[in-house]
Amino acid sequence: MSSVLTERSREQLARSGSANIANCLLKRGLRNTMLLGLSPMDPGQPPLVGPAWTVRFIPAREDLDTMALYATEQSLHRRAIEECPPGAVLVLAPSGETRASVMGDMMALRLQVRGVAGVVTDGGFRDAPGIRSVGLPCFQARSSGPATPIALSPVEFDVPVGLAGVAVYPGDVIVGDAEGVVCIPQHLMAEVAAEAAGNADYEVFVAAHLRRGRSIFGLFPATPESRAEFEQWVAAGRPPLENLP
Repeated sequence: MSSVLTERSREQLARSGSANIANCLLKRGLRNTMLLGLSPMDPGQPPLVGPAWTVRFIPAREDLDTMALYATEQSLHRRAIEECPPGAVLVLAPSGETRASVMGDMMALRLQVRGVAGVVTDGGFRDAPGIRSVGLPCFQARSSGPATPIALSPVEFDVPVGLAGVAVYPGDVIVGDAEGVVCIPQHLMAEVAAEAAGNADYEVFVAAHLRRGRSIFGLFPATPESRAEFEQWVAAGRPPLENLP
């Protein structure tokens, strides 16, 4: 896995919002970037930002995928928990299969202690209350209690995968929040992070004017005039919004 994610870009993305980021990608011709149907394990969990480190699953086969193998150090599933890099987002890709879980609370705890940023799957987790108590940002399609080997076999690390209908390449940047999850191609990350953060700042300015009764026309989306007005406000040190004329 390689990534160009800097701490500055991580901070910008964390406060920008997944839908805002998706709009920035849409401007660049990328229409399919939101991982639709995924929800945060805990609505109050912090935003998730990090480069993707992927695990691809295929359907399990009874003679190969056993609980005995799962208990050994040859288990790719358990190896993934130990090998996902700190700061990365563990992307568990079972092609939408939810008949078996892809992670439980002990795995989530180990990832959290190791400094992994969080986990995203289009499958499901087990031990949902335990995962919430760990505090690791996690997104899933729906909860699933059955053990992994019943239906799933991990076969590859750090390869391109499909997740919720979106192509995710190793090193692409994943951003998740209360609204959803978006995947940013890594070569666009820095410019998208800067633009999305600027949009988020502008929307604070817009919201203040809307609360004071100003029309949305000529304000949102931004016009050259409203953008200049916003930049003047920024240059003035962002004075209290209640003092806006």
